[in-house]
Amino acid sequence: MESTLSLAIALVTAPLFPGIILKVKAFMAGKKGPPLLIKYFTLFKLLRKGSVYSESSSFIFPLGPTVSLAAALMALLFFPFCGAAPLVSFHGDVIVLFYLLAMGRFFTVLAALDTASPFEGMGAAREVFFSTLAEVTIFTVLILFYRLNSSLSFAEYFRGESPICLLNTSGALLLFVIVSLFMVLLTENSRVPVDDPATHLELTMIHEVMILDHSGPDLALIELGSFYKLFFYAAFISQLCYPFQPADGPLNSLIFYGLITLIYVTVGITESIMARLKMNSVPQFILTSFALVFFAAILTMGVFQ
Repeated sequence: MESTLSLAIALVTAPLFPGIILKVKAFMAGKKGPPLLIKYFTLFKLLRKGSVYSESSSFIFPLGPTVSLAAALMALLFFPFCGAAPLVSFHGDVIVLFYLLAMGRFFTVLAALDTASPFEGMGAAREVFFSTLAEVTIFTVLILFYRLNSSLSFAEYFRGESPICLLNTSGALLLFVIVSLFMVLLTENSRVPVDDPATHLELTMIHEVMILDHSGPDLALIELGSFYKLFFYAAFISQLCYPFQPADGPLNSLIFYGLITLIYVTVGITESIMARLKMNSVPQFILTSFALVFFAAILTMGVFQ
């Protein structure tokens, strides 16, 4: 019951937090900004509209938004929110989890290519290239975590006999991991400095160009899936910052969502003080996240024999 309730709260509140990013960016620019619930209003508006399909597209095009949302939802099923047991957990599930997220991106790319638009093909190529680089960082993190607690289950990273947390003995190493995962969060969710979700300049668009032909409910599914994916990475980082104990109950939820809010505020500040990188500089940014985790993994070889 506790696991189901935790997941339900996460699903309902996930669209709220991107509104915090917009509020922070508006505050940094000296503006009022949109309402905090703007993403809910956007979803409701899109769901009331109809979808338009190109004559060159096939059944793959409407399949993309559905699979991308389903993949993000499935990933959240493996997550131990606020110290509660996840709804789905088994040995090796961490591999399945991240490949579910990759499958969502794969179908989004297929839908973009299905439009027969060279413009969307350009964005799809960039998305695949940058996500491939980010995947190296993710799996290096998993190797590091396996060395720390000998587990391949996502829940056991935070609920096992030796949970991975910033406040434990391996905390110094996790500082590198947290910074690295934050960089991956920006990359995987198409945020500044890797991409700009607010831009419509043809030569710099990555993710946004792939969904230009989507409209109405299809676009709503894509947006909702992106909210869940961003929430997943923010929750991942928050779990590394604080050791949530199942017995703490309401205190866990308060601390967890406080950390989530802090991470989204950090994203907003990052997007306010940084410009979007040149396209040829993005790989260097992503590979920096890999270098940080790789350095942390090297350090474990001298600590854990």
